[in-house]
Amino acid sequence: MAPRTLVLLVLLCLGTLRTCSGGGASASAAAGIRMKLTHVDAKGSYTVEERVRRAVAASRQRLASVRGGGGGVSAAVHWATQQYIAEYTVGNPPQRAEALIDTGSDLIWTQSTECLRKVCARQDLPYFNASASGSFAAVPCRDRACAANYVHFCALDGGCTLVASYGAGAVIGFLGTDAFAFASGGGTVALAFGCVSFTQVVPGALHGASGLIGLGRGRLSLVSQTGADRFSYCLTRYFHKDAPPSHLFVGAAAPSHLVSSMAFVENPKDFPYSTFYYLPLVGISVGDTRLPINSSVFELQQVKELKGYWTGGVLIDSGSPFTALAHGAYQPLHDEVARQLNGSLVAAPENSDFDLCVRRDDVDRVVPELVFHFSGGADMAPPPENYWAPADKTTTACMAILDGYDQSIIGNFQQQNMHLLFDVAGGRFSFQKADCSTL
Repeated sequence: MAPRTLVLLVLLCLGTLRTCSGGGASASAAAGIRMKLTHVDAKGSYTVEERVRRAVAASRQRLASVRGGGGGVSAAVHWATQQYIAEYTVGNPPQRAEALIDTGSDLIWTQSTECLRKVCARQDLPYFNASASGSFAAVPCRDRACAANYVHFCALDGGCTLVASYGAGAVIGFLGTDAFAFASGGGTVALAFGCVSFTQVVPGALHGASGLIGLGRGRLSLVSQTGADRFSYCLTRYFHKDAPPSHLFVGAAAPSHLVSSMAFVENPKDFPYSTFYYLPLVGISVGDTRLPINSSVFELQQVKELKGYWTGGVLIDSGSPFTALAHGAYQPLHDEVARQLNGSLVAAPENSDFDLCVRRDDVDRVVPELVFHFSGGADMAPPPENYWAPADKTTTACMAILDGYDQSIIGNFQQQNMHLLFDVAGGRFSFQKADCSTL
């Protein structure tokens, strides 16, 4: 969205839009939240090959968002693409809604019946009607919750107008509170959220969902608002037809520890980098060979010429399908895998986005072990099926790790059948292999 257009829309919102007005909020905090996650491709009848192509496209879009369009400068990474949808209810009486889950942003928001000139994205469920909820309350501009959103304004009626910009576009609305309930039961919890009245996003970016639920470090995220000290998730295999759902656990529903653990990299104070989850990756091995990668390739670095901008770092991300490595790590990895596979390599399928491929039946036999080394001694060794993807209908599998230029992202394809724990209070990230279909 062009800056001038965004300013005009905000001015219009300040003067003419009604807030999503309603009654007072009354809710009980949940001791723990468990949510079923559905992969966005489960809503369509895609073949495995189509899912792989969609994953490549989504991964590249996510990278473009992270890199801010070039120049080596990282911009707002949140929501260029998202991969998992959770269902919940909001209001009294409850109204159904669906949200994309995003570890790279904070705000919870849903599209509402107050859409300016009906300009909102298509969604599968009805828009949220705040006037029909007896528990909705508008958040005043002077409230601390209003100030917690990075871009906010005072509406003429004293309400809190918010703007949230993403890689996929932008939304405008008003901040309110209401009672949320999740599939885990345990009553409701009062949450501040964006009651969105204008949405301009890339067509299809919402995948039919009503909005977003942010799991970042900021004060408006689901994690922060519920007072949770941790959250975790476990993703099932989404290239398998009829795969069981994945799950997200918040607060007491999440485990207190897992087998392998490391400290998060300390976040910059600058927004939006302050809300992300960075990991201390220091090296990579292929088979018995430690790759000649300078650890600085993975470091988060401030851009000297631009105050408040950062580049590099290693993100653990729920929204990017395939892992991407900064070029200084990707090229050594590519070359060493090619060297060790040698005669086992086959030609990539026509119009493929990959170039290192083997016969699908040979993957478990010929692909060398891949190990990600983190500071503190934790090692992550994903099985081949977590980074080799089917590239045609029957015969070929290819290495699904992309060149991230100056950015590294550990994507959700690599995270499949691993339980990942974000200990926000303790500042640690933990993981262990798991059968996510049984959790």
